[in-house]
Amino acid sequence: MERQRSFSFKPTRLLVFSFTICSSVVFLTTFAFWVKKFSPSVHQQTHVQFNRSLSGGDGPLSLQNSTGFTRNFTVDGVKIPALIENRRGRSDNFSNGDSYSGSNSSVPEFGGHEARASVTNFTPMQDVVADESLSGVVRDKQGNTILGLDERTDGNRKEEFITAASFKKIEVLAGKKIGQKTVKGCDLTKGSWVFDESYPLYTKDSCPFIDEGFDCLGNGRLDSDYLKWRWQPQDCDLPRFNATKMLELIRGKRLVFVGDSINRNQWESLLCMLTGAIRDPKRVYETRGRKITKEKGNYSFRFLDYQCTVEFYVSHFLVHESKARIGQKRRPTLRIDAIDRGSSRWRGADILVFNTAHWWSHYKTKAGINYYQEGSLVHPQLNVSTAFRKALTTWSSWVDKHINARKTRVLFRSSAPSHFRGGQWNTGGHCKEATSPLNETLSTAEPEKNRIVEEVLKQMKTGVTLLDITRLSGYRIDGHPSIYGWKSGKNSKSQRIQDCSHWCLPGVPDTWNELLFYHVHATSK
Repeated sequence: MERQRSFSFKPTRLLVFSFTICSSVVFLTTFAFWVKKFSPSVHQQTHVQFNRSLSGGDGPLSLQNSTGFTRNFTVDGVKIPALIENRRGRSDNFSNGDSYSGSNSSVPEFGGHEARASVTNFTPMQDVVADESLSGVVRDKQGNTILGLDERTDGNRKEEFITAASFKKIEVLAGKKIGQKTVKGCDLTKGSWVFDESYPLYTKDSCPFIDEGFDCLGNGRLDSDYLKWRWQPQDCDLPRFNATKMLELIRGKRLVFVGDSINRNQWESLLCMLTGAIRDPKRVYETRGRKITKEKGNYSFRFLDYQCTVEFYVSHFLVHESKARIGQKRRPTLRIDAIDRGSSRWRGADILVFNTAHWWSHYKTKAGINYYQEGSLVHPQLNVSTAFRKALTTWSSWVDKHINARKTRVLFRSSAPSHFRGGQWNTGGHCKEATSPLNETLSTAEPEKNRIVEEVLKQMKTGVTLLDITRLSGYRIDGHPSIYGWKSGKNSKSQRIQDCSHWCLPGVPDTWNELLFYHVHATSK
C-alpha cells in the first residue's frame, strides 16, 4: 500500500515564514505613512520659471502648478532658489487685489515687459540667505538683494516664501540682457544712463553727512529726475551697491580718500551709502567730533559696529603747496618734487583712493609763471602738462616706496568733467537749465591729464587700479549743483556764480562708489 504524504512545516521553516510576513507588514505601513506625509495633497508648491523671448511676440506671463520640489527657479538664466506658497484651497492675493490660481492664471506685465512662465525643477532656499539687517529682504551668496521674504512657521519648521509683492522685484532680474558678459573683462566705461525708479540709493533725509555745497534739494532744487539715473554698461551689468557687503569688506580696516573737493564729493557719497546699513546712526561718528564743513579738510568717520574708518584728507595736488621768495616777496609755489606733508596720515591705510585734476585748471597752474618749484629752483615758466607729470611721478615714487602692496589696495580716480556753458566758473558759465543727461558727452577726446595718469601708473612697481569715471560722468550735465550749491545769501556776485564742477548728493558720485565697490569686492575673493 502506498504511504500517504502529509503536508506540514518544520519549526525552522515556520519561523522564517512568520518573520517574512511581519517584515512586509512593517515595511508597507512605514511606506504608506511616508507617502501620506509628503503627499502633494498636504503641501502643494507652485513653481515657475520666467523666460523672456528675444522676439517681439512674447505672451503674457502665466503660472503653472507642479507638485513636489523643483531645482532651478530662473529668470532669464538667473537662478532664484526660493519657494512660492500655494496652499491647498487658497489662491494668492496680489498687491493689485486680483487673485491668481490654477495653471493658466495670467499675471500682469512687469514694467512693460512681457514674459511666460513654465514648469521647471528647483531646490528650496539653498543659495539664498535672509539679511537680518533688513526685514523682509533676501540676498544671494554674493550679497545681492533678490527678493522680499514672508516668513511662516509650521510647527517647528520655519519656511521662507516669496510674497506676492516680491514679484515686482523679479523684474529687476528679468530686465537683465540675455547673453551679457560677466563684469570681469567688461568695459565698464562704455554704456548709457537708464532711468531707474529704484534709485537713489539713499535720500537727503537718511544721510546727515551731506554738506551744504552738495545738498541740492536742501538748497531749493525742485526737479528730481536727476536722482534716478543708473549707469548701464554696454556689455554687462554693474553690480548694485551693497552697503552691508561693503562694510564687511572693510571690517577692521581704513578706507582713505586723498585729493581735492571732488574726491570729498565721492567720500561724502560713500558715507551716505554705507550709513544705510547701520540701524543706529549714533554708531557712526567723526573721531574728533568735527562737523563736515567747507573750511575743514580732514575727517575720519568710524563705523563702530564694523570697527572701520572711512577717511578724507584734502590734498589738491598730492604734492606740497609751499612758498618761496620771488623778488622782494614770498609767493605761493607748488613743490612738484615733494609729496604733500600730510602723507604720513595716508600710510597704513588698507584702501587708498587718490585723485588730482580739478585744481590744475586754475589760472596760476595753467599759466605756470613763477609757480612751480623743484628744490630751490622756481621755474620762471613751466607748461602745466609737464608740471602735472612731474607731480604725479613724485606721488608714484612715494607710493612705490611707502605703500605695502600686500596690505594696501591703491586706486586712482580719473578726472571728473565740468559742464560750464557760455563761459567758465568765474565768467558766467552755467548749467542751470539742464535737467536730464546728454545724449553724447561734450568731448569725445580723452583728457590729456587722464592719458598722463595712465602712463605714470604703467611705470609703477605698485599695482594701482584706475577708477575711470570720466566718460560716464560726461553725460551728466544735469547732476551739478549749479545755483543750488553753497548758499550765497544776499551776495549778488556769488549768486551769479554757478557750480558746474561738483555734484549733487545723492547723485553721480554714487555711481563712482558702485564702481569702487565692484573693484574692492573683486580683489577680496
